[in-house]
Amino acid sequence: MFLCRLGARRQVNWLLRCPAGHALFQTLFGCGIPHGDAMNDVVRRLGVAQIQECVTRLVEMLIDSKALYPYRFLGRYFLVAVDGTGTLVYSKRHCPYCLTKTHNGKTLYYHNVLEAKLVCANGFAFSIMSEFIENPGENVTKQDCELKAFYRLAKRLKARFPRLNVVLLCDGLFANGTVFALCRKYHWGFLITLKDDQLASVNEEFNELSRKQRPLVYHTGKNAAITQSFLWVNDIGYVDAKRRHHTLNVTQCKETRAHPHTGCDAPPEPCTTRFKWISSFPVTEKNVTELCNQGGRLRWKIENEGFNIQKNGGYNLEHAYTNDETGIKVYYFLLQIACILDQLIEKGSLLRQCFTKGIGSAKNFAFRLLEATRNVLFTHNDYRVLLDTRIQIRFHPP
Repeated sequence: MFLCRLGARRQVNWLLRCPAGHALFQTLFGCGIPHGDAMNDVVRRLGVAQIQECVTRLVEMLIDSKALYPYRFLGRYFLVAVDGTGTLVYSKRHCPYCLTKTHNGKTLYYHNVLEAKLVCANGFAFSIMSEFIENPGENVTKQDCELKAFYRLAKRLKARFPRLNVVLLCDGLFANGTVFALCRKYHWGFLITLKDDQLASVNEEFNELSRKQRPLVYHTGKNAAITQSFLWVNDIGYVDAKRRHHTLNVTQCKETRAHPHTGCDAPPEPCTTRFKWISSFPVTEKNVTELCNQGGRLRWKIENEGFNIQKNGGYNLEHAYTNDETGIKVYYFLLQIACILDQLIEKGSLLRQCFTKGIGSAKNFAFRLLEATRNVLFTHNDYRVLLDTRIQIRFHPP
């Protein structure tokens, strides 16, 4: 359902339950394609923790097989972007764990999730672990939130991958002393967005000291059309509300690129964007571009290659595939598994060998997969031939 991006459970009945589809499933799994309602009945009785482990284990296998080693940050670290997103919204209370929000006298009941995705420079964005943001019951004085969920998620992630070299990529919500202390305790690096209205003493010291520096300027992009100007200050002291002392490094990147006017004959109009990060890494002239371009800015992949594709690229993340409390979580994890498999296929060398001219888009691939499932008869002999064929899959370079 998710690999073919059907968008709804009932589409399984209309599009997948056909002779060729049943034959494929009989060959692979020893059973036919179930009715959407039967599938839902099974999903409701699955263990949420077990399905989460399936997602995590997939990524662990890629790490253990060294398939992701070429994409490590600074040749050593795995980048893990952390961010929250909404999944379902109801006009009436759906379950005791709903979050609530009231606007103009109308109360909405919704479900959010905090995601930790392993992101790579070539575009991979794999869900490695998830934490659902939910209230413990109906009558709560203070609702669950992203920060509370992050502390739970971080503890689970460290327990599951105790020796993994992790660098966290987070937005400004996580720029606080508790997160800094947690990263130090777990021996994690971090690159966290710093806004101008956050950590006043840190911003003030950076602004004062950076004025005395000469920016490091690089020209990049096609025809050197992009200009990047870097400033940084190391070893900025910060004392949080709990009197914990932290040493932070702050980097700023101003990127200017030419944006054409609407008129064809008009000269390009420059557009400047400013980025700023708090880093656990001391910044030098040698590593500043990699810290910013191959580190801090990859946080957007959890938004683009992650949430945006899952919501608007055919997976239909915000669709209620079920109203069962357990089923909602299981379907979410099954969607993550489908996304991992899709990315491995789309960026793998086998797809490029089969479709030398490309397939246009990921949605086109899902459509071709659906049509192959519906129309191509896949026998046990075909399966044995595939199993006996030695292949090697390579991914797009970083």
